[in-house]
Amino acid sequence: MTINNVNEKVEKTQKSELIYGINDKPPLNLAIPLAIQNIMAAFSGIIAVPLVVGQAIGMSVDEMAFMVSATLFISGLATFIQSRGIGPVGARLPCIMGTDFTFVGPGIAVASSFGLPGYFAATTVGAILEIILSRFIKPLRKYFPPVVTGVVVTLIGLTMIPVSVDWVAGGAGNPQYGNPKFILLAFIVMAIIILLNQKGKGFVSSGAILIGIICGYIISIPMELLDITPVKEAAWLSLPKPFRYGMEFHLSAILAFLPAYIVTAIETMGDLISVANASEHEITGEELSRGILSDGVGSFIAGIFGAGPHTSFSQNVGIIPITGVASRFVIIVAGIILMLAGIFPKIGALVSIMPNPVLGGAGIMMFGMIAVGGFKLLKEVDLNKRNSLLVAVSIGLGLAVVYRPEVLSNFHPNIQTIFQSGMTTGTITAIILNLILPGREIEA
Repeated sequence: MTINNVNEKVEKTQKSELIYGINDKPPLNLAIPLAIQNIMAAFSGIIAVPLVVGQAIGMSVDEMAFMVSATLFISGLATFIQSRGIGPVGARLPCIMGTDFTFVGPGIAVASSFGLPGYFAATTVGAILEIILSRFIKPLRKYFPPVVTGVVVTLIGLTMIPVSVDWVAGGAGNPQYGNPKFILLAFIVMAIIILLNQKGKGFVSSGAILIGIICGYIISIPMELLDITPVKEAAWLSLPKPFRYGMEFHLSAILAFLPAYIVTAIETMGDLISVANASEHEITGEELSRGILSDGVGSFIAGIFGAGPHTSFSQNVGIIPITGVASRFVIIVAGIILMLAGIFPKIGALVSIMPNPVLGGAGIMMFGMIAVGGFKLLKEVDLNKRNSLLVAVSIGLGLAVVYRPEVLSNFHPNIQTIFQSGMTTGTITAIILNLILPGREIEA
């Protein structure tokens, strides 16, 4: 298919805003850059967790390099399984998988007490809980009527916006946080993406985020914000090695991970619902069950190969409505590229040097578009007195723990782990209110 064919396809799309649906296969010369676009959005989140955990427990540079490579490889493998599906595993939806910040707190605590063998053992055993949970997702689907689903999707977008603001300002903890040149770069990238998305044709429109990020890379050079040292220092080849650190099983370490696995199961359910909504696909309970199962299987494999627990990534949900590309084939290609990045660290390093403001310029729009998807769902709901109260309280509490996380500081660490996620807090609140408020709604 040529670029002209893509343009014709766009022009013929009347009822749908999608250029490529879930099961459509763009030609490889388009699928690869579209896949890279998704990787760019998720990459910093994927590598952040092993870096944070590694630095906190004093891992050597070589050890952290190995863990980052293992994380990229498993992220690619988990993405491939989730998107393509292997037997009963995988939702077969365009969903990028990666390490999750929910596990940073318990991960540092476990690794500090029991070392990496304890950390990876807890990762593997805890994943079995999520595998078991996946068998109960289908009957639980009835507790996610449109009013609850709308809250979940909206919160995924709204709770991620503060993260993108940190990127715009140079990254959390950056001593130059809020430097005007960071913000300028972010808004230049944002302006480029908006212009190309609205005025461009074919790939120029659907690949607007990738093109905007590449432009951001180039612009950041004269601004002295691009450091290529990590690319020079990265190894050429790093093969995955199972059980490199061994495993040591400790009950307390495993118990510390269980609440985080429950949280990520809920988050994955929300992400899959959001992906399906953005892809104009009506998700079934069986697909949710297979998606959660894929989460668990991916984390189980991750522990074996020296990576942390894996789950779905919200970053990529917002790309679909912006680009009109919901093809899971594109995400399958992204999974393969991530696996290659894990084997060839220089590839990963090339992406990892992306200045935070470049990603921030795209991130604000992506997360905002996720929230808009939630608004669209809520627009179809009868916002009567009951449902309006449910939406208000759920979103209010979900944002409360994001804006003021210290409100949980005096609670037990396990309680903090569960409710520190605004999406999880809001989802649990919405489910409970839907059950106890008169006139309960149930998904058909």
